[in-house]
Amino acid sequence: MLMRIALVAFSTLAVGVALVLLARRLAVLVGFVAAPRTDRWHQKTTPLLGGAAIYATFVLGFIVFAPSLSRAYPILAAATLLFLTGLVDDVIRIKPHTKLIIQFIAAAALVLFGLHLPWVNYLWINELLTIFWLVGMTNAINLLDNMDGLAGGVSLIACVFLAITFVLNGQVAEVLLPVILGAAVLGFLFFNFKPASIFMGDSGSMFLGFMLSGLSLLSGAARFRSLTSVLLTPVLILMIPIFDTCMVIITRKLSGRRISQGGRDHTSHRLVALGVSERRAVVTCYSLAAISGGLALSLRWLESTVAFCLVSAFGLAVIMLGIYLSKVGVYEANQQHEGIPLVNAIADFAYKRRIFEAILDIVLVTLAYYGAYLVRWDGRLPVEQFAIFVKTLPVIIIIDMCFLMFGGVYRGLWRYIGIDDLFIILRSVLAASVASTFAVFLMYRSRGPSRGVFLLDLLLLLILIAGSRLSFRLLRATIVGRTKAGPEAKPVLIYGAGDGGEHLIREILNNHGDQYSPVGFIDDDERKSGRLIHGYRIFGSDELPELMQAYKVEDVIVSSPGLLNGNLDRLRSMGLSLKMVNVRIEGV
Repeated sequence: MLMRIALVAFSTLAVGVALVLLARRLAVLVGFVAAPRTDRWHQKTTPLLGGAAIYATFVLGFIVFAPSLSRAYPILAAATLLFLTGLVDDVIRIKPHTKLIIQFIAAAALVLFGLHLPWVNYLWINELLTIFWLVGMTNAINLLDNMDGLAGGVSLIACVFLAITFVLNGQVAEVLLPVILGAAVLGFLFFNFKPASIFMGDSGSMFLGFMLSGLSLLSGAARFRSLTSVLLTPVLILMIPIFDTCMVIITRKLSGRRISQGGRDHTSHRLVALGVSERRAVVTCYSLAAISGGLALSLRWLESTVAFCLVSAFGLAVIMLGIYLSKVGVYEANQQHEGIPLVNAIADFAYKRRIFEAILDIVLVTLAYYGAYLVRWDGRLPVEQFAIFVKTLPVIIIIDMCFLMFGGVYRGLWRYIGIDDLFIILRSVLAASVASTFAVFLMYRSRGPSRGVFLLDLLLLLILIAGSRLSFRLLRATIVGRTKAGPEAKPVLIYGAGDGGEHLIREILNNHGDQYSPVGFIDDDERKSGRLIHGYRIFGSDELPELMQAYKVEDVIVSSPGLLNGNLDRLRSMGLSLKMVNVRIEGV
């Protein structure tokens, strides 16, 4: 089977590359190109027939390698309708509501042929959910097509995980469909990854979105171990387009913008606004898609109780990422709209940070307590222990929330959390754990509850509460990393590797990256030589001539007035310009 899959993949890939080259040349000849627009990311005129190449490659591959798979005929027929709709839209711009109606027609037609999600026991509900699933994913991939290589790469990753799912299910015939689609996308991606020389257009994104969501309907639900796998596997495999769509819809609604208006406010755009390069932004989305797909595959081997806890934790992490990215300024002042009263009220609620923190902590308290039971009982929660969990959960929530509130946890700002704030969290969680343990054992007279559960609950709650407060700093360090200096930034050394130097380099990185590019520190204390502060090395003062020559250093910033001594005269004699940061408090 593996040999056949490899043969199909490489053959389709070769055809795909040839058709993309042909489509690119044809698009230039007939003038079928995308011109730069203010609400779009690309800055040069680019051919637009990539979607046609993807569609033609898949159809050819399907006819040659999987013509007997009759279950796929309705999916391909409905996807063809959307491909043609997108092709017309690329030419004459169809109104959004017209495209939406056609999408609903295609989805309803697919449901009429008996394909639907097996999520609940009522057929009509499954059919309704399937229609919205198909339409939603079609638009999700369409919205995700906002940066070179993004929609194609995420779709390719989804195809890989769909193919693995089919293999694990033993669906030998169906596995060829995501393989053919993935190979067609990969052939296009060779020419679409930055710098892109061809775009897929709405014809390609609508076709891909419908095909991916349609192929997920072919997965054999009966082969999954638990209902949780059935419900969450397709959602997790396509999590990134779902996440991006939800964030765009919410942020546009809260800012009073039309959802169909377009703009540079997608996940990838916000990552770039944080200082991430375009390539790294796309790769970050790829990584998240791969993690989500891996989690989807793992569900088939996990108990429902463990899967629920794991997916909940992942969902919280995704929500925190969305909140962090939503704070990135991507709208200009003149782009804001008054909106409608209801939306403004929701937006006002969203800014009530303390309310959000309290709601989040209730979820974290529940997750920590539930996770403690799962760990204590090795993922298989006995019925009597689950009954104890359900009965004592309200008591745990009330006690923990009271101690978190009166312990001072809600007084700090997440962006500036420090050691003192972590000690407050530790003290509050420890006191809450002692009080809640006492309350539960008082309820049961020490019969029934496990002492190990409450020790695990203490550790998990501490990790979750502290982790949530540190999340914004961790996300910035993980996603953005070290801030890159601007192109005109001057290389500088910081004289003095003490508290003043540490404060100074943070100030440069946060506010003066366009002016100065730190090379490192120099210090007269030889014991500090070779060590690092925020990733920047401390050099001995005797290494200064080599540093000046290697990095073209002309400026040295003195970190503290206490360093004003004869050594500074030596620095001046070497031709270096000395600077110092002064902070003064003056009356106004």
